[in-house]
Amino acid sequence: MNRSELDFHFVNRVRQQAKMLNQATALRHKVNGGWVDISWEEFQFQIDRVSLALLAHGIDVQDKIGIFAHNMPQWTIADLGALQIRAVTVPIYATNTAKQAEFIINNAEIKILFVGEQEQLDTILEIKNNCPTLEKIILMKSTAEFSPNESLLSWHSFMGKSADTDPNRLLERLNDARLTDLFTLIYTSGTTGDPKGVMLDFSNLAHQLKSHDLALPDVVGREDVSLSFLPLSHIFERAWVAYVLHRGAVVCYLESTNEVRNALTELKPSLMCAVPRLYEKMYSAIQDKVIHAPLHRRMLFQWAINQGQKFAHTQKSTWRHKIADKLVLSKLRNLLGGNIKMMPCGGAKLEGKIGEFFHAIGINVKLGYGMTETTATVSCWADKHFNAASIGRLMPNAEVKIGENNEILVRGGMVMKGYYNNSAETAKAFTEDGFFKTGDAGEFDENGNLYITDRIKELMKTSNGKYIAPQYIEGKLGKDKFIEQIAVIADAKKYVSALIVPSFEALEDYAKQLNIKYQDRLELIKHSEIIKLFEKRLEELQQELAHFEQVKKFTLLPQAFSIKMEEITPTLKLRRKVILERYRRQIEAMYS
Repeated sequence: MNRSELDFHFVNRVRQQAKMLNQATALRHKVNGGWVDISWEEFQFQIDRVSLALLAHGIDVQDKIGIFAHNMPQWTIADLGALQIRAVTVPIYATNTAKQAEFIINNAEIKILFVGEQEQLDTILEIKNNCPTLEKIILMKSTAEFSPNESLLSWHSFMGKSADTDPNRLLERLNDARLTDLFTLIYTSGTTGDPKGVMLDFSNLAHQLKSHDLALPDVVGREDVSLSFLPLSHIFERAWVAYVLHRGAVVCYLESTNEVRNALTELKPSLMCAVPRLYEKMYSAIQDKVIHAPLHRRMLFQWAINQGQKFAHTQKSTWRHKIADKLVLSKLRNLLGGNIKMMPCGGAKLEGKIGEFFHAIGINVKLGYGMTETTATVSCWADKHFNAASIGRLMPNAEVKIGENNEILVRGGMVMKGYYNNSAETAKAFTEDGFFKTGDAGEFDENGNLYITDRIKELMKTSNGKYIAPQYIEGKLGKDKFIEQIAVIADAKKYVSALIVPSFEALEDYAKQLNIKYQDRLELIKHSEIIKLFEKRLEELQQELAHFEQVKKFTLLPQAFSIKMEEITPTLKLRRKVILERYRRQIEAMYS
């Protein structure tokens, strides 16, 4: 492999930037309420210490290292420390349950696991004895309470082990770096069955670094500040942080999404990845204020937005736009700190009118389409002349065609190597000519914009970008004696809800025991004691589910889904499109 190709090996890119930028800021994080900088020199020093400590613990080439934590500098330091010695990083969502974490640890055969805080530590200690390959747990934050032992070390103690390794061993691994090495396994939920480990190698990441350089020429530079609050365990934020570091910009870590508003004011970032939910909330809050404003202010607002939309489409500034910007648009941009020049948006579909609104106020929201299996971005909105109803145009060197059932098929250097230890699912995921099957149906328009028209795969994604396997949740809850049928609602919604058909035989017995009087089934399911019963049952049934998978609201239905009404198939599978349409009013009420 020639040197120029290896220049885009992510480990080499970080080392090159550290050598060049030295005392410039690489990372920023909050300590005791104030923002603290970490220089490129210190960043690289800490990465090297992790690498040497991992070598001291006998980590071999392509061994698996887990990270189970919220966003923090140590997340990236541990990640790169593992990658430098050609190990493979396996992220685990900080909110995963013990059962979910156990599956990933065992399937990936993780040897060393970095954990963030008390919550993650407690989760791992619960299942540690069920994980035979797990040798060491490293606690990254000092705030957790624990008793250190041979298998459980503090970050400080672990880093101290770096002194036990000859630095030449690290140099040997660095010199042997290959683009064909896996850099990560990311576990993605399937519609049924166990999660699948997506194998991504350094060539996948190098492809995306190059394609983003071509798609975003000179957009990201050393003067830029990127706020990182989406989970690094997700490919969207992880790949974006890799790109920011590749460009030599500053990454600012937020451990809690509750702090985003304050961080925008304090840091005034120029870049920030976000999911559609953030834009939806901002748009709703602004519209709510406008509705309650006096007539003259409502008229001024609408006029300014119209001027902004004209500018967004033509990129030609007029005196009207300048006035609109001064009086209204700039004030709206200040809600995001005032310095944002681009906001990558992904993880779910963003409603067109909301995207257009942000472009009108001067925020370059760049909606992208991709998935874990494609190392994130396949397509994204262009800077101008894009259609907000689309998912954008193809990234450089991405190949897409429309296959059977109008399925969007993807081929290119960004596509995964397959699913870890799962040749059957890998074979199912590709066409004979090597295109990856996305599970989304779509089409192109005459201008090259790509559109999603339907979902082929039974997998839902909330507006927060979380994947939900509805059949899995329905299976868990549907076992209850009071539940006859259940349809989970989650796609493009801010949380999971459900339509539930009770088992009326059991429910009527229960009502009799409590001496509940009712005229008919409709009156019965509206009774406060019945609502309380289902709230309690759901709470008990959902303990094994991750927080984002849990049903937050439900509606009880007086009659069952039927084959006659085409709500279920002859094999009793839900026809979700029909159900969503027929019960639209009830569903909307759960999100109002």
